[in-house]
Amino acid sequence: MYRTYVIDDIVIQEDIDQTLKVRKSNIQQLAMLEKFKHLMLYYPDFAFIFFWRINGLNHRWKNKFVKDLHCKIFKSTKIAGGLMCYHPFATVINAKSIGANFQFRNGLTIGNKGNDNSFLPTIGNDVTVGANVVIIGDIIIGDKVIIGAGSVVVKDVPANCVVAGNPARIIREIEHG
Repeated sequence: MYRTYVIDDIVIQEDIDQTLKVRKSNIQQLAMLEKFKHLMLYYPDFAFIFFWRINGLNHRWKNKFVKDLHCKIFKSTKIAGGLMCYHPFATVINAKSIGANFQFRNGLTIGNKGNDNSFLPTIGNDVTVGANVVIIGDIIIGDKVIIGAGSVVVKDVPANCVVAGNPARIIREIEHG
């Protein structure tokens, strides 16, 4: 289901490509280094992800690119390439693993149940999460899932659907295509 989580140029390149694709950037034709520089300068949320990827959260250059992004991603969380966030303020991510092309917004909490790190969520590929969402416990979120803003997810979610509410429930299935 998931690829190896070796943090190398390929994973960072996938983060760059996904960020530019989602943000519909017109700099696709530039060389990879120029794309990287652009994202580091104009998108502090991308810079946050980059410094997290290189385990450089205390890197001396971090404060030049990332200011006041109060976001915590546990180092034990394995996240495939294509990670993208919008305004990652007040966010805590503690999961077993997260698949490719994961997108999230501010106020996200992903965590354990009962303070036991053996009860962590597993999240599939191509999952998009709205603002102020809570995902808690030893649950599985399938591939190609959209989780609506303000949802509380405490049970497994099958692939190819949209969920919303507290507690979250399926509100629509997504057609394969």
